[in-house]
Amino acid sequence: MRALISVYDKDGLIEFVGGLLELGFELVASGGTSALLRDSGIAHSTVEEVTGAAEMLDGRVKTLHPNIHGAILADLDKESHRQDLANRSIAPFDLVVCNLYPFFDRPGIETIDVGGPTMIRAAAKNHAHVAVVVDPADYSAILTQLRETGAISADSKRNLALKAFELTSRYDAAISNWLAGDELSGELPQRMMLTLERAAVLRYGENPHQSGVRYRQRGVKTWWDSAQLLSGMDLSYLNIFDTDAAWRFLHEFQGEPAVAIIKHANPCGFAIRETIEQAYETAFESDPISAFGGIVAINRAVDISLATKILANPKADVIIAPFYDEDALRLLSTKRKNTRLISAPSPEHNSLEIRSIGSGFLVQNRDTFKVSPEDFKVVSNAQLSYDQAADVDVAWKLCARTSSNAIVIVKDRMALGIGAGQQNRLDSARIAVEKAGDRIVGSVAASDAFFPFRDGLDALTRAGVGVVVSPGGSIRDQEVIDAANEAGAVLIFTGERHFRH
Repeated sequence: MRALISVYDKDGLIEFVGGLLELGFELVASGGTSALLRDSGIAHSTVEEVTGAAEMLDGRVKTLHPNIHGAILADLDKESHRQDLANRSIAPFDLVVCNLYPFFDRPGIETIDVGGPTMIRAAAKNHAHVAVVVDPADYSAILTQLRETGAISADSKRNLALKAFELTSRYDAAISNWLAGDELSGELPQRMMLTLERAAVLRYGENPHQSGVRYRQRGVKTWWDSAQLLSGMDLSYLNIFDTDAAWRFLHEFQGEPAVAIIKHANPCGFAIRETIEQAYETAFESDPISAFGGIVAINRAVDISLATKILANPKADVIIAPFYDEDALRLLSTKRKNTRLISAPSPEHNSLEIRSIGSGFLVQNRDTFKVSPEDFKVVSNAQLSYDQAADVDVAWKLCARTSSNAIVIVKDRMALGIGAGQQNRLDSARIAVEKAGDRIVGSVAASDAFFPFRDGLDALTRAGVGVVVSPGGSIRDQEVIDAANEAGAVLIFTGERHFRH
């Protein structure tokens, strides 16, 4: 048996080729791989010895030769192919072990691999006769199979070929996207190539009769890949969807202890306090009814004190935090067996948002805050006081992450009332006011888009809201400003809309 070895990632290679030698393989290696084998005292032939031609062009040309590719591509079921090999004294390869220059990590002309993808594709095409290994994680299984059966099975060869074509497809897509050169902060690319791999099979999709899977871009880790499900049932589609929304939202408030409670990807509770226990209790008080079965996101470690307070309230479907101490984890996992307890790192930055529309897709840049609170404009006669500024910031951020039409009411950095996903802004205002109740006097309200009429603002100020934050931009802005002045309320225009559908 004969193996061609040409790898950039040399993790586990010496142990693997040592195993191949023990099994009687003849080894052929190229370039840096050959140097490593030589330094390790492993007998092998070099590619130059096989081709009779030295490397050239700083190594850009070394394996592109009939003595290499003929040995990979020969269909040994065909007499003509066997005769061609015999005429040229070429011995076929049974195994090709190859991985690629690190273009994913260091994109550039010199990290575009040519010979590697060519060998991989050739071996994968001819997988009926050649096993191709592109991932060091497969070394152990390959050796085990060879030792137990003396061969690599047809099913294994096919699976290895599939993995190889997935690698070259992803590699080519990365190069194509890099060459396209469009800045994602400006114009979106003319062409976008995504290679996805299945990361997790979910309990079910949006409903139990639907299948659900979490995918990720091939080779790109997400925060979910490092998160740990410490207790509770496996996650469903909506568990992941809502938890992702909660965790990303909470990380916009990292300076102080904060807790967000999310239901159907919308905040229903939020608070910032001096301690994480106070933040949890206050966030739960925002809307205790909606909090049942929600996602509780906590930006500090969960200790036994906080766990005890959590158990005093109706159950959450998911609790996510950076860390749980042993006592808290034991208590929560025992008393709330169906609640998923997740420890997780900070979420990664995502530049693009992609949604399906039938067989097509909508793509946009991620919604970020381009206008800072320092640039907000007070357009009313009444002026903002210093102690209201923190609530303006919280209300604006909270509103931007709530489904449109969104009205959010905040006081003392606590969400009092949230109206979300309504077909008109007035209904959202009425819902937020009703949820806020008697706590509303002197609060700050935020609207994710302008008020098309004054009625929405009137509903807020009549109930006791003292400050209203809105993007402005309506043809009736002056009517809205007049309404604020009549009520003696502060009206702030941010100049930036934050719809979320």
